[in-house]
Amino acid sequence: MPLISALIILIATLVTAFISGIFGMAGGLILMGVLTALLPVATAMIVHGAIQMVSNGWRAWLLRGHIDWAIFARYALGSVAAVVLLVLLAWRPDKTMVYLLLGLTPLMVWIPKSIVDLNIQKRGQAEIAGFVVQALNTLAGVAGPLLDLFFVRTDMTRQAIVATKSATQVMAHLVKIAFWSAPVVAAAGLSAMPPLWLFALAIPLSMTGTWLGGLVLERMNDVDFKRWMRWLVTVIGVIYLARAARLL
Repeated sequence: MPLISALIILIATLVTAFISGIFGMAGGLILMGVLTALLPVATAMIVHGAIQMVSNGWRAWLLRGHIDWAIFARYALGSVAAVVLLVLLAWRPDKTMVYLLLGLTPLMVWIPKSIVDLNIQKRGQAEIAGFVVQALNTLAGVAGPLLDLFFVRTDMTRQAIVATKSATQVMAHLVKIAFWSAPVVAAAGLSAMPPLWLFALAIPLSMTGTWLGGLVLERMNDVDFKRWMRWLVTVIGVIYLARAARLL
């Protein structure tokens, strides 16, 4: 891996972990775009999954007292069903499709509440969230805006939202790593995997950014949290759609 690419990835890891530490998402969207631009799709998915799994895990640990474990358990049931379907289909998108999915996913935050009444606290919706979010996260690398649709109508606090989403995303990224690693290892062996030193440097940066973002989160109120989150991911989505259009 070229040194300049590694440096960009490490800087992006710190910055995007900081953003995710505040909003519980958005940072992952940005990081996925950076990685897809610099690396082959499979490698980008593996690196992104490892960094985001640690970032989300650390964020969940810092906010562990706010995690809704009942919602997490129901979400996990839906995720298992999604994993089975993805294994059976065995389809993996190319770089253009990844950018298209990354661009469309954030725009889901603008779906009118009158059209889609989502609330992860309601019966059956955590299971649905687990299925659709896991499927999208595995194929596009990121599914935070879709997951957010299931939380925006809850009566949960911003800390509970970020903590519970982070816990679910640890599982989502672990599945993504396994899904994309399998064909890489089968085709070229372990030597084709990203270098371990990259993870050794990225992981502490991710944890640091997450911790710093958490400090900002504590200073925000719930109204500002939800408003800024929506506009941030929208801007990111438009940029990725433009990138997909250029590749097409």
